[in-house]
Formats: sequence, structure tokens, C-alpha cells
Amino acid sequence: MPETAPNQSTENPSDQDRRLSLSTDAARNLATTTKSVPQMQGITSRWLLRMLPWVQVSGGTYRVNRRLAYQVGDGRVAFDKTGDQIRVVPETLAELPLLRGFDDAEMLRTLAASFVQREYSAGDTVVAKDAPVEEIYLIAHGKATVIGEGKYGHSSHLDILTDGDQFGGRHAVPGDGRTWEHTVTANTGLTALALPLTALDNLGDRAQPLLDHIQRRLTEPPPAQNKHGEAEIDLASGHEGEMPLPGTYVDYELAPREYDLSVAQTVLRVHSRVADLYSEPMDQTQQQLRLTIEALRERQDSELVNNREFGLLHNVDLRQCVSTRSGPPTPDDFDELLSRRRKTHFLLAHPRAIAAFGRECTKRGLYPHATDVDGHSIPSWRGVPILPCSKIPVTPGKTTSILAVRTGEADQGVIGLHQTGIPDEVEPSLSVRFMGISEQAIISYLVSAYYSVAVLVPDALGMLENVELGHYYD
Repeated sequence: MPETAPNQSTENPSDQDRRLSLSTDAARNLATTTKSVPQMQGITSRWLLRMLPWVQVSGGTYRVNRRLAYQVGDGRVAFDKTGDQIRVVPETLAELPLLRGFDDAEMLRTLAASFVQREYSAGDTVVAKDAPVEEIYLIAHGKATVIGEGKYGHSSHLDILTDGDQFGGRHAVPGDGRTWEHTVTANTGLTALALPLTALDNLGDRAQPLLDHIQRRLTEPPPAQNKHGEAEIDLASGHEGEMPLPGTYVDYELAPREYDLSVAQTVLRVHSRVADLYSEPMDQTQQQLRLTIEALRERQDSELVNNREFGLLHNVDLRQCVSTRSGPPTPDDFDELLSRRRKTHFLLAHPRAIAAFGRECTKRGLYPHATDVDGHSIPSWRGVPILPCSKIPVTPGKTTSILAVRTGEADQGVIGLHQTGIPDEVEPSLSVRFMGISEQAIISYLVSAYYSVAVLVPDALGMLENVELGHYYD
């Protein structure tokens, strides 16, 4: 047999796997592992909680007293949809100016059944200026533009009408010879419900109570009020000599709105064995509480935006709602939104809406300045920071809303409501109360957060509606 070369290995394959030192897997048995605290992906920036000034509500209820304001009937109607058929909710017809205060439910149902559904394509004229008023229109779905004539004969866009808006509601008397003052055209595919004024004639004697109500609305002088609908305060100015001065007083709302503190709660359970034996180097109970409190604050942030009773999205005055003109949020839309109120402190938008606004600015060659907010560089428009809020919903059709907020009691703005000093408080208006130990050796803690939000005057809060997020440019 040939001899083996000196440098040629004669080891078996098993000998080749023999280690010359301790493996890392075995070494880990003697090592101390460095650990992080439990992480939570659901924690967001929660800018709304940071930016709201929080007011102490010692009695659990906050009452917003205002000057007396008269309802003007410029609200929106609601609709029911079955397949492709849309019907108006009868009770909401009382939002039409001349039907304000009419409460005959049977007559409203009869009137609602008289509406005719109409479909329009983008660019179609719904009504033309100087044409006779023959119908009242309700916008069920889509967007329309009100076009008037400027001072020098040019075309001027006066308003945008969207879902729930109405026009012609001030002309509910057939045969009065009135004509349309403006042209209304469809921006998008538009579904409208039209009520022929002759429908009142077809009701015969049953329509008399309704016609009497309309006649009173037309003939009775409206109460003296300012442009905001508040009861007028009589003043004199620019006079000379010793003319008699008017006497006046400031009237208040007789039934002001009250905000009760809402609550978010949960019961945290920790087994005593876990708390006793596995709390080094980190206290298990404290880590459980920390993440539970984070989840409660996230829920609080969401409720302040979306709660149907006190959430900001559901408490915007209709006169403070602005619809986008073309779909995506443009600088023009933001300017219109900011012009509705004084001293807007911040805009609140979904991150995707902020990105959509950035694309519109880039398209126009605009680069908004950033502003410093609590040490963070935040995009802004006209000096107003645009804060992200992922709690603002995005519809399946990829539309959302943007809020404009003025804050603080001194500025008659939006304020947060809470109560500090509650028993077992660990954070302002948040308590952790020991509930006992069960027979299964489980320790229970009641974790509660109390909060609400109030809008002191209507123009403290505005909203840009129908913000489309799907527009991209090559």
C-alpha cells in the first residue's frame, strides 16, 4: 500500500467535527441575557392628546354656556339606500329652511315619497341661471359646483355641494315666478333627488298645514341676529349730541350643552406566582400596567376623534365644513379651510392625507415650510402645523377628512376635559385600583381613564371633507 503523505489528514469525518473550544450555544447557559422592555407596535404619536389644553372638571360634567343662537335650517338631509335606489329620510326634511320646525311625521313621509331620483354625469348642468325654479334638489351622492357671475361678467365658483346638501329649499311655493340665481353643474357623477313644487298641489287639502307653515316662515320677520345666528345686541355708534341710546341685554341659551366625562376601562389580571417569582430584572406587574395604560391612551385618542357623541369628527358645525374642489387636498382647499376661523392652532390629518397634500404642493412647485412643535419638525401651511393622526378614518373609497382646530378657553376653542386627583391616580385622570386576589391566586387591577372634549364655539373646529388620497402624478 502507498504511504500516506505527512500533510494528508487521516482523521475520520467524525474527528473533523471535534471542536477545539466551548461552543456559543453551551456558553449561553452561563451568560446573562440583556433584555428589552416589552415593545408595542400600536403606540402612535397621539398629537391630539398633547396639543389639547386640559381643563379640570371637578364635578364630572362640563357645561358650555353660549349666547342664544337661532336655528336657521341650513342643515343636511340624510338618505337610505336599497340597491341603486336612494330615498330621503323623511324626518331630516325639516332641515330645509322653509320646513324648519314642521313636525307632522305623516306629511313628511308623504313629501319624501314625492322625490324623484335623477342621475347626472360630470359636466352636466343641473340647473341654469335665470331658469324658473320648478324643483327642490337634494344631493344624495357626488359633488356639484355653484357658479355665479362676477362683478365684471366673468364666471365665479361660489360653493361646492356634496352629499346631504340641498339647493332650492328656500323656494317651496309653486308658481311664485322665481328663477335660479346661479348655475349648478356636476363635478362628478351625481345622484340627486328632486321634489317638483307641483307635488304640493297634488296633495290637495292634506297639504294645507304644510302650506300654512311655509307661509309663516315666509312672512314672519326673523329675530334680530348677527351673521353667526346669535341674538343681536343693540348698540349705537357714530352719533353726536345727546341722542337716546338703545337699551339691550345679552340672551343666553336656555338649555346649554353639557359634556359628561367618558371612561375607558379594563381589568388587568396578573397571577401571583408571576408577580412573585418572575419580576427580576423587570417588574412584571409594572410592565403589564405600562402596556395597558398605553392601550388606554390609544383608545382615548381614538374616542376624542371618532366618538359619535363628543368626538371631533361628529361635532363640526355644518357651516364650518368645506369640501375639496377637485378631490385631493390642495393649497387652495387649505386656504379655504383656514379662512373659516381666526387663529387656527393646528391641522389634524391622516398621514396619507399629509402625503397627498405634499404631492399637490410638489405638482405646483411649492415646498411648505416646517415648523417646530415640541422639538419635532412638522410640515405646515401658512405657519399652521399639520399634525398626523392615524385615528382619522379612511373610507374604502380612499377618502378621508382633515380637521382645523383652535384650542383653549381664552380663545373660545376646543378643550380637553378630565379630572385629576381621583383615587389611586397614576397619571392625570387615570387610576389603577387594586381589586383583590381571587381563589385562583390571580391579582386584579381596575385601570380607568376619564376624558372628554368640548367645542366652545362652532368656528373653533372646521373640517375639509371628501379628501381623496389616490391621486398620483408621473
